[in-house]
Amino acid sequence: MSQVDFDDVQGLVRFGFGDMHRAYFYLVRIQDKAAARAWLSAAHVTTARTLKPPPETALQVAFTYEGLKELDVPGEMRDAFAPEFCSGMSGDESRSRRLGDLGTNHPDNWRWGRSDDIPHLAIMMYGEEGAMDQCEAEFKGASWDIAFKVLERLDTSYLGKVEPFGFVDGISQPTVDWEGKRKIHGDQLTYSNVVALGEFVLGYSNEYNEYTDRPLLDPSSRGASELLPALDQPQKKDLARNGTYLVMRQLEQDVRGFWQYMADTAGKDPEDSKRLAEAMVGRTMEGAPLVPPEKYPIDGAGHDEEDRAYNQFTYDGDPDGVRCPFGAHIRRANPRNADFPTRVKGAISHLIHTLGFARKGSRDDLMSPTRFHRLIRRGREYGPGLSPTDALQPRTPNPRERGLHFICLNANIARQFEFVQGAWLMSTKFNGLGEESDPMLGLTKTFSRPRENGLRERCNNLPQFVTVRGGAYFFLPSVRALRYFATVGS
Repeated sequence: MSQVDFDDVQGLVRFGFGDMHRAYFYLVRIQDKAAARAWLSAAHVTTARTLKPPPETALQVAFTYEGLKELDVPGEMRDAFAPEFCSGMSGDESRSRRLGDLGTNHPDNWRWGRSDDIPHLAIMMYGEEGAMDQCEAEFKGASWDIAFKVLERLDTSYLGKVEPFGFVDGISQPTVDWEGKRKIHGDQLTYSNVVALGEFVLGYSNEYNEYTDRPLLDPSSRGASELLPALDQPQKKDLARNGTYLVMRQLEQDVRGFWQYMADTAGKDPEDSKRLAEAMVGRTMEGAPLVPPEKYPIDGAGHDEEDRAYNQFTYDGDPDGVRCPFGAHIRRANPRNADFPTRVKGAISHLIHTLGFARKGSRDDLMSPTRFHRLIRRGREYGPGLSPTDALQPRTPNPRERGLHFICLNANIARQFEFVQGAWLMSTKFNGLGEESDPMLGLTKTFSRPRENGLRERCNNLPQFVTVRGGAYFFLPSVRALRYFATVGS
């Protein structure tokens, strides 16, 4: 594989900027094309190059389809991007149903991202606590107010590595194969945390050992000479290489409602309330999984002490969902399975499974292999923290909102984000379940916990803990593509 040019990749993909505890996400529309092009041409975007010392601030820029159209990027180029990106998150009723964007979650109720209110760009600024005024002054420049109309400035907060419900967050991330060492040879018999670069960065081979469709240009076309060649078609220039798709959703979390439900259901016992909440999440509040770690390390993980405690596990040792319920959030979001529903041991076992002669269980073939549906998560919390104890106090007038600006990166929106959201999180048929969706994000009213004796303990009348307040699909381009977009339509 050709070596990745980290100076061409926006740094969010590789780093996440977790040490910069604050961020502003500006959702803007272009109001002056010439000024917008000038700003984009001069924007000091932070790249994925490792710097010592690391930067204290960072700037990232992503476009919606409407933003590319507003910049007069030619239609044949725009339409060569993913269909989901072109039609948008809120532009299709069937997509809204699949994503669970119904009722109060429906795009008609969103604050931003509605089909008549889609931003052109997401301009993301990161910095330290107390330094965001300086960060804005550094990145906006003289042409900002002329170039853009601000629809929203999404503020963030730092809650000390926990999300608003109080659980340690951001533990499980795929190990991206930046060096191209991963070799795809037929079926994957065991779960691995190492995932092909092309699952997250366009222009490289993915877990199918193929290249995702993307805009490829004639080298003689205007502005294309500065773009990198396509690795699979070297006679073409690759507009998407070193870019990725960015999914953003604003998720308001009802922290009081969450912990009050736990207390009411658990008979006001604090420890039982905590255990019920942990069963819904699939981890303890401190981040430990509810299933024991594997005896042997999983490929691709860091294998340090924290990783062994929090991320070195699969669900092979919990086939009945007694420790971690089948419907728990982390079990849905990453089932940690390989290409066969049950563990394959050796060549003979592989052949028996391939020919269909293996003994089947009641839950076999109910989930797609995990390696085709991984996501890089880059979300940020917003609003003040609220402890479980304080959440049990009566609601105050005009309460502050809190939640998560969910952000993920993937090279195939349909196969990655939309599959995880629709087929795993929102589906009532995940892992053989028949009547419940994700207890944290879903819209159904039931959650069940299997027990050793085979009887499930059922929780009914679940309130809606999370409400979607906005969302959109963006393309996070390479630095070369960013400069191309700034000039091609002028």
